[in-house]
Amino acid sequence: MTILLFGITRDIVGNATLNIPLNDTRALGSVGQLKSYLMDLFPALKDLTSLAVAVNSNYASDKTPITTTDEIALIPPVSGG
Repeated sequence: MTILLFGITRDIVGNATLNIPLNDTRALGSVGQLKSYLMDLFPALKDLTSLAVAVNSNYASDKTPITTTDEIALIPPVSGG
């Protein structure tokens, strides 16, 4: 599974994409499980005030199911002026 990273999430992970090993992705059945997995790998993600996830270009809730073929994007808090 490949995850696209934007903004501060890219800075935390150190790359614009993150590849999750197939063995790990089989245990990740929902967005909520994926977020927990990523926060264990990258504890700094826990410090974000919010973290949106898009699955196949649609914003997803923690209960949204995911598969190894989905396009996943992490969207950090955005500020503007």
